[in-house]
Amino acid sequence: MPENLVSFIQVLRTHDVRVSPAETLDAVNVAAALGYGDRQRLRDGLGMALAKTAEEEAVFAQCFDRFFDRRLADFDETVEEKLDPSATAETNDNPSEAPQTDPAVIDNPLEAAAADSPELAALMESPLMQALLNNDRNTLSLAMGRAGESSGLEQIQLFTQKGQFTRKILDAMGEEQIRAGVIALEQKNSPALPQLQRYRDILREQVRDYVEAQYLLHAEGKTRQFMEDVLSKTRLSNIEHSYLHRVHELVRKMAKKLAARHSRKRRQYRRGQLDMPRTIRRGVVNEGLMFDVYWRRTRKEKPQLLAICDVSGSVAAYAKFLLLFLYSLQDVLPRVRSFAFSSHLGEVSDLFAQHPVEKAIELVNWKYGGATDYGSAFTDFASLALDDINSNTTVILLGDARNNRGDPKLEILQSIYRRARQVIWLNPESRRAWGSGDSEMLRYQSACHFTAECNNLKQLERIIDQLLKSTR
Repeated sequence: MPENLVSFIQVLRTHDVRVSPAETLDAVNVAAALGYGDRQRLRDGLGMALAKTAEEEAVFAQCFDRFFDRRLADFDETVEEKLDPSATAETNDNPSEAPQTDPAVIDNPLEAAAADSPELAALMESPLMQALLNNDRNTLSLAMGRAGESSGLEQIQLFTQKGQFTRKILDAMGEEQIRAGVIALEQKNSPALPQLQRYRDILREQVRDYVEAQYLLHAEGKTRQFMEDVLSKTRLSNIEHSYLHRVHELVRKMAKKLAARHSRKRRQYRRGQLDMPRTIRRGVVNEGLMFDVYWRRTRKEKPQLLAICDVSGSVAAYAKFLLLFLYSLQDVLPRVRSFAFSSHLGEVSDLFAQHPVEKAIELVNWKYGGATDYGSAFTDFASLALDDINSNTTVILLGDARNNRGDPKLEILQSIYRRARQVIWLNPESRRAWGSGDSEMLRYQSACHFTAECNNLKQLERIIDQLLKSTR
């Protein structure tokens, strides 16, 4: 069971439930204290140890029920009823017309066939066949679970693997012996053939259902992680529209991770200049004794981020995701001002404050989309925000620097470079294309502290991560 518990925790992690190694040890201790006899008590105990939010609690409950579910079909019905219930009903309605045969053969034709076949007799004595004949669901469930573990079923990721794992589990359970018995009965045209075939088919059906359930449990989270990894490394311009909702969710997840990593934490300083007035005031209750010492702290001015996004047709998709990323980081970078341009530039920060992010981005593209003119855009930016740039300001630009042969107004960018703490330019084009045709990127690069090729979410996350580290 400890191994099953570790596997269960791995399933929780694939479903975005955060479980640390220390919490894993807590879960093992909880299971050891509560035991595995009472399923509901174990579920409640593990839930308290592993689920930290209401959302995680709901995911935990669903995963627990699916992971520890071990149901198997019931074999209590007679084989004749399973094969053809209507024929059985007709026989029961007309008992006088029922064929007169040996009762022993009718009750168990397999035993009668086994008397004439050593292979079939060995099959009837096998543990698997005995469990099927006696409807021993516990034995069958345990055998299926052990076969699944030995075949590595928890590693299933693709739906194309379901048939492969089904065959592995059947072989591990000994189904090959049943197949051999079916072939022997077919060659003899034995009346016991339908009964053995039915046991074989029911066993296969239950194994297929078991593999399907395990696929949904294990592969669901892994498939999502696989898709997120693929989408994060795919050029944003190549992502199909049907995957945009997945990309939006991935951007929010990345932003949440960066927010947790870089959020400002309150610290109690224990060195520096002594705050004597505050220390004395706090010591009045102790007759002037300075039990609690307080230090002066220098308040650091919060950094400011100005984001300038080209939303012309060639880079509109990239700008949309950068704006979405920055929008999701408001709790980490509260002083974010966003600007958009194609030919004329305007501040769009109010649109993000007044509308949901998807609507705001749609309005930005509608209002500022068009032909690109970096010279005109830099002129507008200088009139709007140049005086607000200081040594605590980071300016981040996203664009391909293709200016349609217009005046690049490099002197304005150089002025921004001299005032700002850092100027970062993210270009969705390959570095090999910089400076080709009407691209002014090589000239603009001289007025930037950092330039990078950025055309997928993985690159964007890495660059924003570095940006947050530098602004702390």
